[in-house]
Amino acid sequence: MSVLTVLLVSMTVLFLLGVPIYAALAIAATLSLVTSDTLPLAVVQSSFYDGLNIFPLLAIPCFIVAGALMERGNITNQIIDVVRTLVGRIYGGIGITTIAACAVFASITGSATSTVAAIGAIMVPAMVRNGYSPAYAGACSASGGTIGILIPPSNPMIIYAIMANVSISGMFAAGFIPGVIMAAALASTAYALARKNGFKADESIGDFSFLEFLQICKKSFFSLATIVIVLGSIYSGLATPVEASIVAVVWALFVGAVVNRALSWKDIYDSLVEGVMLCGGITIIVGASTLFGKILTYEEAPVALANYMIEMTRNKYIIILLIVAMLYVLGMFIETLAMVIIVTPVLVPVLVELDIDLIHFGIIMVMANEVGLLTPPMGVNLFVASRLTGASVERLSVSVLPYIGVMTLVILLVVYCSPIVTFLPRLLGF
Repeated sequence: MSVLTVLLVSMTVLFLLGVPIYAALAIAATLSLVTSDTLPLAVVQSSFYDGLNIFPLLAIPCFIVAGALMERGNITNQIIDVVRTLVGRIYGGIGITTIAACAVFASITGSATSTVAAIGAIMVPAMVRNGYSPAYAGACSASGGTIGILIPPSNPMIIYAIMANVSISGMFAAGFIPGVIMAAALASTAYALARKNGFKADESIGDFSFLEFLQICKKSFFSLATIVIVLGSIYSGLATPVEASIVAVVWALFVGAVVNRALSWKDIYDSLVEGVMLCGGITIIVGASTLFGKILTYEEAPVALANYMIEMTRNKYIIILLIVAMLYVLGMFIETLAMVIIVTPVLVPVLVELDIDLIHFGIIMVMANEVGLLTPPMGVNLFVASRLTGASVERLSVSVLPYIGVMTLVILLVVYCSPIVTFLPRLLGF
């Protein structure tokens, strides 16, 4: 049995047995090394070190901590108040507010689960109080939360950029326009479903008053400024993504503790613990996947895959659609960051051979992973929304189907209209 066969078969069996992803990758890689006559076992230690000794990875824990501090420091509530004032008065106003608030919160945190948990915890009870069904509320918050990995900063974008050797700032710039389009598409879906089911506006707010809106913006000035400070520092070239993530933490501490006076020492401690826990899981997967990827490369699996796909067709759009279909299936079983880490090194040779822009494809991959957040049995956002609403995961799985359909249409738009992705990176010189 060849080394590659041992690697892939053992990994598949371990996945099916429910072994954690990092352990499945590490064990499968080690078993394949035992059967190899050329690669020494010492490569295990060096691979784990090489996988973690990557400076841009530091941005991930900082963005996670920043998001946790903003949630506990009343920044999230103030962002929601501003959005609600603008769109809360139309059919499905609370649902649309949820999606719009997710889009704004996403521009700070980079995490889908953090987005749906932070925004959903506030907006789901509001929807239920106003007569919205738990299924609608859960589907809306789960779908809106997926924007957390598309609108920059984004943790999957950081990982992809490292694995594909492209600019992180370029990826961030590329995700902005598709993120706005996706948010608008999801908000339109929420509106259409609300009209169909008779879910009306947010009854807690009166007629729109521009003066009132200005007052709310003034009250929330420092919270809203977070977006400008974090993204502005990156796009202006004043800070790298890692430096911007640290700025986000410092700013969140300042606004939460000094301006809003909402952060306690316990809140700060809990935020740091949350960052450590989430980042610990990410880094150990990165280390194990680096070893896994080294063996795949040594066995020339990426080259074989590239040759196989090119023999089928040289139409890059067909290749991209086949890959998107594969990502949809994998997204049902593999967590987003783990899938980006595992799949990217294998696909990059195919993309290069077909002259497919790596940043363009990176955004497509992230968007396909958004769908994976809504499809069981993995479907992380569904589980978070289920916990918030009390609705079953099975019921929510049906309720999110219209959103998945719209997300697929947006992905097709991005596939066939690459300037949507490439315009901003080229304009900003990334």
